[in-house]
Amino acid sequence: VILSNVKLDHSEISVAASDTLIATGLTKFGAIVGDRTEIGCNAVINPGSVLGRDCLVYPNVNFRGVLPDGSVVKLRQEFQILERRDRGK
Repeated sequence: VILSNVKLDHSEISVAASDTLIATGLTKFGAIVGDRTEIGCNAVINPGSVLGRDCLVYPNVNFRGVLPDGSVVKLRQEFQILERRDRGK
């Protein structure tokens, strides 16, 4: 699990609450994670995210935003297998 606490541009981190953003006044702020919430391997939780109580975040998910209580986040990937064009050079 990776819990990011700094934005790439090092700007102030805001936390979403209802339909508004709350300025933290901080450039380092991780996330708020509710009781009994479970986060899978290799998941990334971005700065200022809020995860409610009793949530599940599956492995490899890159999450940003607000996750309501009792929610599940799954990642669905589609693989594309192509032939290499530079083969034999």
